[in-house]
Amino acid sequence: MSNNHLPLSSAFAKLPDHLLIEIFIRLPISDWGTLSCVNKQWAHLFRQDLLWNAALLTTFPLAAPPHLNRNTWPGPIPQGLTKRRYTALYVSKHIFSLGENLDDEIVGHVYLFLKEQLEISKMPPLSGVLHGTIIDQFIACDKSRDMAHELASIIWLAVVDNLEENEQTFNLLKRLASEGDVSKIGEPSIPCCAYYCVFPVLMALL
Repeated sequence: MSNNHLPLSSAFAKLPDHLLIEIFIRLPISDWGTLSCVNKQWAHLFRQDLLWNAALLTTFPLAAPPHLNRNTWPGPIPQGLTKRRYTALYVSKHIFSLGENLDDEIVGHVYLFLKEQLEISKMPPLSGVLHGTIIDQFIACDKSRDMAHELASIIWLAVVDNLEENEQTFNLLKRLASEGDVSKIGEPSIPCCAYYCVFPVLMALL
């Protein structure tokens, strides 16, 4: 077979990395998981900052460059590398309908932090500890305490609403409900609106 009639897979295999990246970042993000499993070269690309930097600049051109953000990142929740930033901005845009500035990105990071902590299989931290960390994060970003609590409540609601429906989630929601029952006045705990939203989700899993 001549080089002019190479199979599609062989033709792609001959493309340099920078061209593959330009192709990948223009495809729907829902396809990226599949693409990263095609071969070792593509899997390697999806693990590299080069691809995620290109994706960040293409999808969120107004986001601050990494070298400007990383030195001034506030609060206890880490910003992470470029892939983490891209994911946080994607969450901010598609779950919270926000933009690309630093405040919007922080909302995405807090969502990812809380969701990952709640999905720890053995024993997630107490809701009061998580809620306190979230409040500290927003206060470090110059939000008022009232605004910090409002943002935390919105994020709790979104995370609980997006947990997978399985036995682990069922047990987690039962624990959150019990923590809400026994929390002491003045202690940071799961916010009331998130506490009450636990019950419909819990009932749906029964």
